[in-house]
Formats: sequence, C-alpha cells, structure tokens
Amino acid sequence: MNKYDYVIVGSGIGGLYTALLASEHGSVLVITKGSIDDCNTKHAQGGIAAAIGKDDSFKLHVEDTINAGGGLSDEEVVNILAKEAPARIADLVYYRVPFDTIDGEIALTMEAAHSVPRILHAGGDATGEHIELALSRKVRGAGIQVLENFLATEILVDKGRVAGIKAIDCRTGTEEEFQCRFLVLATGGAGQLFKYNTNSDVATGDGIALAFNAGADITDMEFFQFHPTALRMPGVLPFLISEAVRGEGGMLRNAKGLRFMSEYHEKGDLAPRDVVARSILNEMKKTNSDKVYLDVTHLPPNVISTRFPQIYRFCLDHGLDITKTRIPVAPAAHYMIGGIKTNSWGETNIVGLFATGEVACTGVHGANRLASNSLLEAIVFSRRIVERTVNKTKEKKANAEQIRDMQLSLSQRPKPRVLPVPGLAALQQLHWDNVGIVRDKDGLNKAAGVLAGWQNSLPGPTDQPSYELSNLILTGRLLTEAACIREESRGAHYRTDFPETLPRWKCHIVWQKK
Repeated sequence: MNKYDYVIVGSGIGGLYTALLASEHGSVLVITKGSIDDCNTKHAQGGIAAAIGKDDSFKLHVEDTINAGGGLSDEEVVNILAKEAPARIADLVYYRVPFDTIDGEIALTMEAAHSVPRILHAGGDATGEHIELALSRKVRGAGIQVLENFLATEILVDKGRVAGIKAIDCRTGTEEEFQCRFLVLATGGAGQLFKYNTNSDVATGDGIALAFNAGADITDMEFFQFHPTALRMPGVLPFLISEAVRGEGGMLRNAKGLRFMSEYHEKGDLAPRDVVARSILNEMKKTNSDKVYLDVTHLPPNVISTRFPQIYRFCLDHGLDITKTRIPVAPAAHYMIGGIKTNSWGETNIVGLFATGEVACTGVHGANRLASNSLLEAIVFSRRIVERTVNKTKEKKANAEQIRDMQLSLSQRPKPRVLPVPGLAALQQLHWDNVGIVRDKDGLNKAAGVLAGWQNSLPGPTDQPSYELSNLILTGRLLTEAACIREESRGAHYRTDFPETLPRWKCHIVWQKK
C-alpha cells in the first residue's frame, strides 16, 4: 500500500515540478507538512532569471552568476543552469504560468548584479505565487497523490541506498512508513532561524536535518542571504519589498533622507545583495535608526500600482501609500545558499536520494546567490533529477582543478555556564544577534555553545513543534560552526574580525555525520 517509485518531500516549485515529470515514469507520492500551497515559492516576488532577451546570452548569464558567487560557484553547473533556462521557461508557459508581457512578448526587468534585464515576472510582483498555483493545479489535475499535514521525520537507508521515509500525521501524531525507489527532498530553506525573515512559517530546516541524520553531505551552510529590503513597521511582520523595485528605479535613502549606496559600490542601488544589506546596516548605525527608506515617490503612481500590485496593496492595507511616502525597510533573512550537497544531476552521496530547490546545494550560487536564480535552479535541476532516474548516464569525473572540499564532522562543545531556555523565539534572537549579516568570533562561539547545549539537553521530538525546533537547532549548528571555521569574508558571509577574502579559503566546508 505504501510503496512508490518516487516519494517527494515538499510542495514548492521543486517538489511539484519534479512530481509532474516523475508521474510519467512511475508512481508518485508528494508529502508536505502543511497544505500543498504552503512554501517559500509563493513568496518569491521578483521573478525568475533566463537569458531570453535579444541583447542577452547564456554566456552573460553565466558571467553574472559567477561574479556574484564570490569564487565558489561551480562553472560547469552554472553553464547547465544558464543553457537550459529558456527551455524550462517554455515548460512553465506550457503549464500556463501567466508571465507578464509587453506587445505580446514576455516582459523583462532588471535586478541587482545582472548586466542586462533578464527577469521574467507574473502578476507584477506575484511571480512565485503564480508559478505555485499553476503547478499545484496541474498536479491535482494529473491525479498525483498528495499527502498533506504529514511531516517527514526520518530517511530510511538500507546498505547505503534509500529505502523509504518515516512521517508523522501532524494532526494525530501517528507515524507511517513509505517505501520508495527514489526519494527527492524539496523541503525549502530555514529562514525561521532568524528573528527577522521573509520566509513562510514552514521554512524550518527539515530537509537539512533529515539528510544530515541519514548520512548525506551538507555544504556551504555559512552562506545565508539576507534580503536588503524588507518592510520594517511596528507591529507588522517583515514583508519582502522586491529587489525589482530598485530595478525599476527605486532609491535607497537613510533616516536623514540622503542617498548613500554610491558611497559603498559603483553600481549604487543595484549593487549585489550582500553589499546592499551591509551598507544599510551601516547607515542604520550611523543615523541611530532601525530602518532606512526605499523611495519610489518619483515614479508614476500607475507604474507602481500595476508593476508591484502586491507590495502596493500590502503597504496600503497598513496605512502606507508608497506612491506618496517612502517605504521603511531593513534587511531580513531570505535565502539559504548552502544545503544538501548534490552533483549536476541532483544526486547526493546516498544512492537514490536527491535534493532540489533551496534545500539543495548544486554549486550554482557559490558564496552569494544572484537575484532570481533560485526559482530557475529548482526547475532546471528537478528535470535533471527525473532524467537521471530514467536514464542512468555516467557523471563526469571532477576536474583536477576543481575547488577542494574541507570534510568535517560536528564535534562536541563545552556547555555554557548559563543555558537559555530553548524555544523558537530564543533561537531566532540568538541567530539574529550572533550569526546574522555581520559576524565575529565571540558572537559565533556564543551561539555555537548555546546550540550545542540545546541539542544535547532536549528530549527526542514527538510532534510537529518539537521536530521543527530540533531541526532548526541542528541546521543552526551546521550554519554557525561553518561560520566559525571560515576565517575570512566572502559573499554573504562577513566577519568583522576577518574582513578580507583570502585565497586559501577558496574551498567548501562539507559536514558529514560520523
């Protein structure tokens, strides 16, 4: 009864797209701990990158991605991403994703660190939501079995190969096992590690914990991207203000009303995200403020309301007319760059276990994700996963000059004298204060000690909240310990005690369970 060819954990773009393709080759079960629509995909406002414009090329896309990646992107994998992008966009059009058009052609916009406009969007700033709705509609129509409100708790491995997965019914607490030939983790990220984040509540690092505990390699966890501009208003949860707003001409101003980005980077307001986030943090300190402002009041009001309808309506619902008033913003945790280490076919080091989307680390992003490459990465490598299960071609041997990995296992840490009471709020504050946009040795060691103490003292999880807290603590440890080890600044990882980028750190930190 509970035996499938494919079990897919997660219902974002990676999980649903994989399910649609896999259903042509065998039986499929999608497991998701919320509803089919609970994911980070629908929060992706900006869009999806692809070199389909007349002045663009896959080579330019490759160049921009590698330039953003801080020397750690895998060039072969980036080439795959950029070359296959137009075909995957055609797939989404086939699945009826309603990309915005101008005079019958797909509209393209600019985002930070891209050399030309190449960002496709749908519904103005509702790209992720439209993709999610189109794919979920297609999955339902295809009769693919979706098990909602089930949380995956353990990957079953037999003699080095995936055998299945355990999951609990979040409503009753009962446990079930599902056998499979292929297991695909598409569980998303871990934004709930941080007090201020733009993620869905379901982003609790579940896939990282599942994979690590099963023996899969986890890499690049120190690189976590903070979006520079999330709405910062009293009593209002952080709400993403898309980077595309700056791409359309929005300007950053500090609390004194002065533009400042030209002092930090030659591209000004369109500098890479990590630069913009740290610059905003610096301006907040200089002006003794908890925010800066994004100014679009110089743009025609009808352009703002039609190009960014979600942002416009959300702000208006909270008493802010952004056509007349500057938007108060501050950085917030946004995207987990590292994750489960995969090859160019989405395979992990465990036979039959694959990963796609934000939970995977394919090598595309390196140390810093280029804007709007994430949705693209999910569909490109989801298709390659299914191709791999159907046609087992040989993986090319690694180039002799490939960046070397540093293989590590989590070690015990001494327990702090005072161990705070564990809980989601305490964990989020701990990460925000010590493992955030700017880091140093003292803060990282403090966080690492507390996380290790919590991990060693908490009883085994029994329900959804305790599993999620356990998963966040383990994911946080992997992130924090990696940040402790990397004694340099590179991409999204910045340490005040090691502010330079150093050649000897042009490597990947890979965690392995003993």
